[in-house]
Amino acid sequence: MELFSLAGKTALITGASRGIGRACAIALAQAGANICLVLRPPSDSTQDITSADLKDGEDPYSSAIPTSALLSAISSTSTGPAKGIHVSVVYADISDTTSPADSGSGVKSVFPRALKLVPAEQIDILVNCAGIQRRAPSVEFPESFWDDVLNTNLKSPFLLAQAAGKHMLPRQSGKIINFCSLLTFQGGLTVPAYAASKGGLGQLTKALSNEWSSQGVQVNGIAPGYIATDMNEALLNNPARLQQLNDRIPAQRWGTPGDFAGPILFLASQASNYVCGEVLVVDGVRIGKILSVF
Repeated sequence: MELFSLAGKTALITGASRGIGRACAIALAQAGANICLVLRPPSDSTQDITSADLKDGEDPYSSAIPTSALLSAISSTSTGPAKGIHVSVVYADISDTTSPADSGSGVKSVFPRALKLVPAEQIDILVNCAGIQRRAPSVEFPESFWDDVLNTNLKSPFLLAQAAGKHMLPRQSGKIINFCSLLTFQGGLTVPAYAASKGGLGQLTKALSNEWSSQGVQVNGIAPGYIATDMNEALLNNPARLQQLNDRIPAQRWGTPGDFAGPILFLASQASNYVCGEVLVVDGVRIGKILSVF
């Protein structure tokens, strides 16, 4: 459908090595977008696989192939919009928010390095999906935890969005999508830095949208609910706790990374050209059930 086509567009995405970010990269690629992945430098050769075969009928969302190799396989085997898309990788530590742009390592280096790799040196879509979590009682919460979480979850997305704005605003066109959380709206327990970072990211989304929507750049967010990813493996393997959580979700199930294919395509495509400063909640009505008690 032309309304959701991303043919000829290029997306820069963080946090795409696994889970929701990986699913978003697959969905954008299948809609025809060129993909530039921002990944941590590989710690061993198995993480740096750039080519692989996708078996006939294999579901890419459940494939164990590393993301960059998977997208290359989709590009070479697809008979649809993904055929021939360009896939590139920028290796960087996005928690490093202080190294200068010419360092070739921190988050400030990501956008200029990505521009040199992508077709026509143009980026149309930025997806800030990388994030970390640290948990401890607030009276014991280490300052190092606070700095790590705020740098990765809030400062890094701001710096990338700022670089994207400088690139997109002169062209009067662009999409920026920030991955928020249900804790954008709630405080949570023993996660003060995470709650602060995701609350801040929701407000940053609105602040940038207020400035940039009149200039053709839409900035929006997505807030996932309980999603079955390896980050939640301990909860998923605890039957009693899992049932407690399921009882709180009207949809009666956890989400999967594949549930974000539709939302990311909507916000990345021209279908959302008049959607600005919104945080789209994808949670099986979990937040709606909470709000309904007030």
